[in-house]
Amino acid sequence: MKPLILITNDDGFAAKGLRLLDETAMEFGDVVVMAPEGNASGKSHSLTTSRPLRVREIKRTEGLCVYACDGTPVDCVKLATEYFCPKRPDLVLSGINHGSNSSINVLYSGTMGAVIEATALGIDAIGFSLLNHSPNADFTACVPYVRHLIGRVLEQGLPAEISLNVNIPNLPADQLRGIRICHEAKAQWLDSFEQRIDPQGRPYWWLTGKFACSDPPETSDEWALAHGYVSVVPIHPDFTHYPAIEQLQGLSAMQ
Repeated sequence: MKPLILITNDDGFAAKGLRLLDETAMEFGDVVVMAPEGNASGKSHSLTTSRPLRVREIKRTEGLCVYACDGTPVDCVKLATEYFCPKRPDLVLSGINHGSNSSINVLYSGTMGAVIEATALGIDAIGFSLLNHSPNADFTACVPYVRHLIGRVLEQGLPAEISLNVNIPNLPADQLRGIRICHEAKAQWLDSFEQRIDPQGRPYWWLTGKFACSDPPETSDEWALAHGYVSVVPIHPDFTHYPAIEQLQGLSAMQ
């Protein structure tokens, strides 16, 4: 029996990166796509709890079903796995995102929220991102790396509770230097809210910001991306910092 691959994203079901991802995934098995109706970037691991979800069937051909859901990327994974997949998926893919999800961006990313949800459900998952935010970005150079990683994970599987965060530099194929297994670089967004006034004279605020990552080590994703490598970071949904448990035992002693 062919593997079943579930695909989602946070750029919406019509995004160019998702189209390339489902075309590549169909080389390996049957594909179900459930992605948000529109852009859901920055949704992280959010769920829709205050209203029902609606789903539209967009396309159905041999080996491919495409649905649009008016929820978040995590909603898409949960709903598709339970109701729209003919069997439990063998692999969940998210992306290919228009823009980076390296370093601290993984905390905010709807792309990676979907991946982490799949991992929590016990399904192997990979998130793919290209460092180009343009809706018309050229994803051609991504294909060999996407194909390679899908094949390896379907063949070998991933360690328990581990998924992959894959970021690809925005470079021509002949300038990409291969894959590096990395850790997240320490970085932050220096956020700033710009205050403006609407036509009715009421104030509103628009989020702006600058990504700051100074001197990342050679073992990090930001270093790899800056030097032409595809970065692959293993991630897991357990946020516990285990070394700190012993260090913080004193907090449990109440006077």
